[in-house]
Amino acid sequence: MPKARPVPQAADICNIPCFDHARVDAIKSALADKEERLPALAGFYKLLGNANRLRILMALGEGELCVCDIAHVLGLSMAATSHQLKLLREQGWLGMRNDGKMVYYRLDNPALLEAIKGDLSMLRGRDE
Repeated sequence: MPKARPVPQAADICNIPCFDHARVDAIKSALADKEERLPALAGFYKLLGNANRLRILMALGEGELCVCDIAHVLGLSMAATSHQLKLLREQGWLGMRNDGKMVYYRLDNPALLEAIKGDLSMLRGRDE
């Protein structure tokens, strides 16, 4: 269940007169249309807000890997790696297959990897 947003108090609301009522109303309307999807979008970015999960996605962008290989790539324990994989799998971004006792993961959303790589390129440009 989504958390209730706090009700703004009089002291919290801007008291400066609005100069462009039409623009403000249009933006408020556009945001209202998206309001119900914002929690899901926030969850999406929260999931991507972890460097280990980003590393996993990038590693799986190179091809299918078993959990132990992913753990070695990341330098994490099997338990920590499995936890991160579970979160990504629950989002629907990863596929998995069992081969005996081994579990292999693959990236099921290549567009996600391209977006991450694009963002990395953008950040590289800022640092130069």
